[in-house]
Amino acid sequence: MTGTTYKVPPIPLDEAHTTYVDAGPLRIGVEYRLLDDAELAANYEGDEMVEIQDALNGADVQDNGASIHILGREDGHEYLRFDLFEQGPHYHYIDLGGEEQTIVDYDRVALGEMLPWALVQLRDRIVPMLEHAGGEKLASAVEAHAAQLHASLPEVERLVKAAQAELANAKGE
Repeated sequence: MTGTTYKVPPIPLDEAHTTYVDAGPLRIGVEYRLLDDAELAANYEGDEMVEIQDALNGADVQDNGASIHILGREDGHEYLRFDLFEQGPHYHYIDLGGEEQTIVDYDRVALGEMLPWALVQLRDRIVPMLEHAGGEKLASAVEAHAAQLHASLPEVERLVKAAQAELANAKGE
């Protein structure tokens, strides 16, 4: 398996900054995220923080970008997350119990920008990705309602690009 598994839950999405798109049995959240040392400290402490700090090798964290959260509409659990961050783009498989996650670094050099890649994964690879995250039942429902998911992807893309444009404007680019 590619990636690194951590025995800590992911930082929860921020409801106030997340816009949702219904996609059949899925609920897709798009959020602009700032990830820095303060955000880590606000969400982890004790052994969890030690595990995060060990993974970072003591480096400071300062990154941001859009996140695409893939949740089950019925259970509300987040199974997958695509973090389209400027410095360290990556994606998550989130354990069904929510207490463990596997983070896979995205190789922008080999694969190009992450948004087009993430949209292809949502369209063509979501079923095996959900199964890998422990969402076999949800994966079956998605497979049966693929047209609803595919119809939602232009709106997801629009929301991500709007979040990215907002960041660029804030930075004066």
